[in-house]
Amino acid sequence: MAYIPAAPFLSPGDNSWQLTAATFVGLQSIPGLAILYGGLVKRKWAVSSALMAVYAFAAVMVVWVLAGFNMGFGHPLLGSLVGIPQPVLNALSEQGQASIPLLRGLMPHLAIPQSSLIYFQFVFAAIAPIILAGAVFGRMNLRAWMIFVPAWSLLVYSVNAFMIWGGGWLSQLGVVDYSGGYVIHVAAGISGFVAALAVGPRILKDQRDFKPNNMLLAVAGAGILWLGWNGFNGGDPYFANADAAAAVLNTNLATAVALLSWFLLDMFVNRKLSMVGAINGMICGLVAITPAAGYVDGTGAILVGLLGAAVPWFTMNRLGQRWPFRKADDTLGVVHTHFVAGAVGGVMVGLIATPTMVVYLGTHGAAGVGVAGLLAGNGHQLLVQMLGLVVVTAYSGAMTFGILKAISLFVPLRMADRELEVGDRLIFNEEVFELHHPIPVPEPIDGASEVGGHAAPALS
Repeated sequence: MAYIPAAPFLSPGDNSWQLTAATFVGLQSIPGLAILYGGLVKRKWAVSSALMAVYAFAAVMVVWVLAGFNMGFGHPLLGSLVGIPQPVLNALSEQGQASIPLLRGLMPHLAIPQSSLIYFQFVFAAIAPIILAGAVFGRMNLRAWMIFVPAWSLLVYSVNAFMIWGGGWLSQLGVVDYSGGYVIHVAAGISGFVAALAVGPRILKDQRDFKPNNMLLAVAGAGILWLGWNGFNGGDPYFANADAAAAVLNTNLATAVALLSWFLLDMFVNRKLSMVGAINGMICGLVAITPAAGYVDGTGAILVGLLGAAVPWFTMNRLGQRWPFRKADDTLGVVHTHFVAGAVGGVMVGLIATPTMVVYLGTHGAAGVGVAGLLAGNGHQLLVQMLGLVVVTAYSGAMTFGILKAISLFVPLRMADRELEVGDRLIFNEEVFELHHPIPVPEPIDGASEVGGHAAPALS
């Protein structure tokens, strides 16, 4: 076989890491969140919760290459609000050199092909609606979900991505989001809260008793989520450089601190240990460090982990039954673990970001960009971070409400009453594990069908 050299611009190490990091992020969705959700919900909803995740991953892939990527990272359509919605199918075969508008002033092109960038950004786009799904388990009509996911991905996710990452007006003001604290978690958290309001609450029986059906399965999914996050934050410098390594270390440090913080708060304040609480703390740490991973040092990562867990713990355990949180039946507390944690991390960038952290330092000697927060003498960064939080929250919440109202004109947002009572077995004729044993049948008479020499079992 003839040796085909790499294109002159391409760094094999950077490209290998980018594809690996993207795969890690993809594993967070399937199987990570699908397994986590399947273990955390009641048994009768395990299949539908996993299916919502798998469907969203596939649906976003299609709309991403047809329009979403260029809406988030292409040439501007409406000033600095969104990119032109057009396909990127040619980029998948031409293997051109990747570039995104936000980085063009720093380095015109990256050391990876455009297809690597498209795939890396796809797995980010895919996980956002899967996170959102956690707020509406146990009652959202799956047909409505099938329409909602591609619409939300294009009209909410891609627009937020352009405003902050694609060279849009928020990025021009100086708002930064290292790996999706605002674009993914704040947007998904507030959208999930609004969706829970629009769809309505679970039936009373499910609200009163919604114990996890398989905690070990949930722990397995949570573990995939934690380790997959190394790709989430480690891939965002777009180079296999020192900042990628620092982001990975900060991610794990903040997550460990957050998990322990939630665990100890449960122990000493609630006087009750909980594996679900430990998972919530872990998720809050991962979410809170996401907007800050490459902008803070180790001390900053510890602070992000502490506050990233303590604040959501307080909102969930002390404010959960008060306005506005009690207005929505948020099944898995997405508004706390994603919206609140993402907001804490994003605002803390404006407080403790240190310019000694080098971001987007290329392999060819391109200059780095450091972000300084208030404690480093840059109060402006805190102001723009708070502005970015308000804009993403308001836009995502309002657009989500509009999308759901439009869908409700054609498809009910809620399942039928009988489906709400029975769950997966009625909807799919499938369950997470089979509890019903086949009814024994007599030995077959002459001419009856047999399987392996024995009577074929009756269908349950």
